[in-house]
Amino acid sequence: MRFGTTLSALALSGVVALATTFSAKAADPEFSFKIHHFLSTEAIAQTKMIEPWVERIEKESEGRIEFEIFPEMSLGGTPPELYRQVRDGVVDIIWTEIGHTPGVFPRTEVFELPSVHLGSAKQTNLAIQYSTDLISDDFKDIHPLLVHAHAGNALHVVQPLDIYGTATIDGLKIQTLSRAGGWLVEEMGGIPVEIPPANLAQAIASGDVDGALASFEGVSALNLHEQTTMSMEGRNKQRFGTSVFLFAMNNDTYAALPDDLKKIIDNNSGRAFAEEMGAVWDAAETTGKNLQYSSGSALVRLEPDVTANIIELSEKVVERWVEDVKAKGIKGQAIVRWARSAIANYKP
Repeated sequence: MRFGTTLSALALSGVVALATTFSAKAADPEFSFKIHHFLSTEAIAQTKMIEPWVERIEKESEGRIEFEIFPEMSLGGTPPELYRQVRDGVVDIIWTEIGHTPGVFPRTEVFELPSVHLGSAKQTNLAIQYSTDLISDDFKDIHPLLVHAHAGNALHVVQPLDIYGTATIDGLKIQTLSRAGGWLVEEMGGIPVEIPPANLAQAIASGDVDGALASFEGVSALNLHEQTTMSMEGRNKQRFGTSVFLFAMNNDTYAALPDDLKKIIDNNSGRAFAEEMGAVWDAAETTGKNLQYSSGSALVRLEPDVTANIIELSEKVVERWVEDVKAKGIKGQAIVRWARSAIANYKP
């Protein structure tokens, strides 16, 4: 009896010691990282991408890495500053849209071009992964965790348009996040307006903006269904370009990790992550479309001739981009051919 009691006491002390060890490990992580982004806590960038990624890393590292997420630019600055914040080590990790910093990612921008991106986030995400060597020079100053697209831009307008003409938007002020989107708006006769997503609702309400180039996921994230009356995409669900997003870590932050923790980060980056997030952003389109439909707004697939006209205008945007990057010594036409081929290899 006495012997048994001693064993029980020893066992209990061992459990307590083990629990104390795990508690200390959880309380004292080796690395604590801040993640900064420009959208709200409800955006799928946080709920469907950043939060699950954080949970995986923390679990697989057994608490040696911990994260704190700061949405809505809560660490200060504006969305265009996010890239510089992670490059310069002001924060450890950011999620941003590459269109916030025109000229910084000239090769990657090809995937935003209308008529290059076709309408599937997953398809374009996999093409980006396949093109890593082609665009790697864009990311020398940071450590990319994921470069990805949303499902693509539809045109959402406050007042219905005549969709049976040439689908021009003469004089309309259209919000867009990318240079390519702005160029397409200009080709269609509109006026591109660069307004942060957080300010879009107020800009529409005040009449400063007549519509937006955005995904249907953006409809739900920005409550566009409450402010617009018509959404348009191409006859075969073609989109008018897309936005490419960057989830990235500071180079020195990544380099400071021991090899086993780098491996955990690496295993949760790359193709599998890109494919997963492509499926997430594609699925989110249904939610946005349902919200738009339930609000009484018209969801329109443009007639073949109107779609063809917009594709023709899109090619002018592609030509403009090729000429623009040529000045930087980049062979844009070759990159366009590569990107189109890569996207064609991955069917949605």
